[in-house]
Amino acid sequence: MATTLNAIHPTAPPRRRLGRLGRGRAAIVRHAVINLFMLIILLPLAWVLLMSVKSLPDAMRGTFWPRRFDFTHYRYVFEKIDTLPINLFNSIYVTAGTVVLTSTCAVLAGYALVHLKPRGRDFIIAAFLVSLYFPVRVVSLISVYETQHFLGLINSTSGLILPYVTLNLAISVLIMRSMFQLVPHELMEAAKIDGAGPWRTLWLVGVPMVRNGLVVIFIVNFVTAWGEFLLCTTLTNDQTARTMPVVLAGAQGGLGQWSWPNLAAVYVIVVTPGILAFSFAQKLFFKGLTEGVVKG
Repeated sequence: MATTLNAIHPTAPPRRRLGRLGRGRAAIVRHAVINLFMLIILLPLAWVLLMSVKSLPDAMRGTFWPRRFDFTHYRYVFEKIDTLPINLFNSIYVTAGTVVLTSTCAVLAGYALVHLKPRGRDFIIAAFLVSLYFPVRVVSLISVYETQHFLGLINSTSGLILPYVTLNLAISVLIMRSMFQLVPHELMEAAKIDGAGPWRTLWLVGVPMVRNGLVVIFIVNFVTAWGEFLLCTTLTNDQTARTMPVVLAGAQGGLGQWSWPNLAAVYVIVVTPGILAFSFAQKLFFKGLTEGVVKG
């Protein structure tokens, strides 16, 4: 018996070491893959940022790191595109309006679908789900234009908000519905027993408990509205009524009079607000997204 134990015991530590070694190799491979995808995302951004501060000889030379930094390209952009401050304000204004209006509608709809249980709730949810499988932006472009023309909103910056709201309204409502499903019904009933009406219950109990979901729809709608090009270029004709993505496309179209550093400076101006917004809210974004997935 002792011989058997002595024969078995020496083999146990190597097996444990092999298991730890296998897990260590798996972790190395996993981190290597993550770092590879991180480099795929970050290297183009770094290249554009450095290109925007390169001198013209460095830009033509094709080296990654500039020999001489030149920040005058940003001044050139604002001088060449005289409407750029207006276009930047238009993007901020339209994006903020879209995010606020879409989030408000999504919170109200998600709360009603879960805790007020209106008639036809299943049909409404099914309609939202079905709408996700249609390229609404392309299929309904003519209808959107006719509606905007009927309302007198063609070539209106404020008129862009309503079409932008429709782009992510369905997914926003579904996200908030899944978040409100995480709120215990007992809390809602306790608020009602204490004398709170539906609006007060939503504001004091519901909204604080779904703030992570709010961050998710904030980011989703911010990115969509900030980068929207097709609707803006279709519904506006005046340069002063347009947003930054259309201005960026116009700068690309006139590449003959634009050097690569100047064009890169326009790119940096366009993408920086979205990157900053996501950087500040990324933890709450992924937390809210995970909660919604777990509930789904």
